[in-house]
Amino acid sequence: MLAVVAPITAAVGPASPSAKNWVQSLFTKAGRRTMTARGSAAHIASEHQIDVVDLNLTVFSSTIPNQIETIILSPAATFLPNDNLARGEKSMRFIRDDLEATGTRWVYDHGRKKVSLDGRVRIVINAQLKDLLK
Repeated sequence: MLAVVAPITAAVGPASPSAKNWVQSLFTKAGRRTMTARGSAAHIASEHQIDVVDLNLTVFSSTIPNQIETIILSPAATFLPNDNLARGEKSMRFIRDDLEATGTRWVYDHGRKKVSLDGRVRIVINAQLKDLLK
């Protein structure tokens, strides 16, 4: 179970709250950071949904503290902190040491460490694939 720490600070007004240079981190109950979400702007659409401009998700290793495992970039996305999900219709870039993927209509499930891409998918594997065509 992940706990959200680092609450959103936003301007309060007649419209829905929004924030510039938004940052939110997810931590385990033991206090280890598992993910940091950032955006140049964020709009709180509801209690459970944050719409983010220029999303940058940094996912950390579950075994080595503060080691970056994955980076996900998207110009526009929805972050669902209670469900540990991020999703978007626009482009997404998924970066790891061993592969890079791009596509549209995407979902990142942080609990399952799973990315789904549904449109314009391109994957580059930066690892040796032994016996792939046997």
